[in-house]
Amino acid sequence: MTDKTPESLIRVARESGRHDHVEPLDLGLRVRELRKARNWTLEQAASQAGLARSTLSKIENGQMSPTYDALKKVAVGLEISVPQLFTPPQKGQVNGRMSVVKDGEGVRQATVTYEHELLAETLTKKTMLPYRARVRARAMEEFDGWVRHDGEEFLYVLTGVIRLYTEFYEPVEMRRGDSAYYDGTMGHNVVSVSQEDAMILWVTSLA
Repeated sequence: MTDKTPESLIRVARESGRHDHVEPLDLGLRVRELRKARNWTLEQAASQAGLARSTLSKIENGQMSPTYDALKKVAVGLEISVPQLFTPPQKGQVNGRMSVVKDGEGVRQATVTYEHELLAETLTKKTMLPYRARVRARAMEEFDGWVRHDGEEFLYVLTGVIRLYTEFYEPVEMRRGDSAYYDGTMGHNVVSVSQEDAMILWVTSLA
C-alpha cells in the first residue's frame, strides 16, 4: 500500500526540490497564505474544500493535525497538489500576481517585418514573454538572416495565413487555430502569405 502520510509527503516534496537547507514548514501558515493569495474568506475556502469552516480555521491556527483526507480536500479546494502544501514558494518569488491587458492596449514595438504588442508588460520577473504580432513580412528576403534567441517559443495563429520557416525543418503553412512549439535557438522567421497582414500570438520562455 502506498505511504501517504504527511511525513512521507514532506519527504517527497523535499527530495523533488533543491537540496538547500529547508526550514520547518508551518502548515497552518502555508494554508492561510495560499487562501489569502486567492482573496478567499475562510467560508469561501472551506466551501471549496468541502470542509467545515471551524475545521479549516483550526488547521490554519495549528489547533489540529489534519488527516490525509483533510489535506487532500484542502489541496483540491486550493487547486494544487498535496505535496505543494508542504513546499514553500522560492524566495523572491512573487505570488498572487495578475496583469490584465485590454485589446489594443499592449505596449507596441514596430519593426520592418513585425509589429509587436507586448502583453503583461507591467509584471516584473516574468518567466514568459507573451506578445501579439502583426506579420508584415511577405518574403524571407525581408529578414536580415534568421531570428534566434534563448528559450522555447509557442506560436498560435489568430488571423490570416502564415508560413513558418525554421532552420532545420521544411517551411510549413499555418492558418487560424494552428500552433507550433519550437526551440528559440533554432533559426526561425514568419511571413504572411494571405492578402492581409496575419496576426499571431507568441509566448517566449525567459527562464
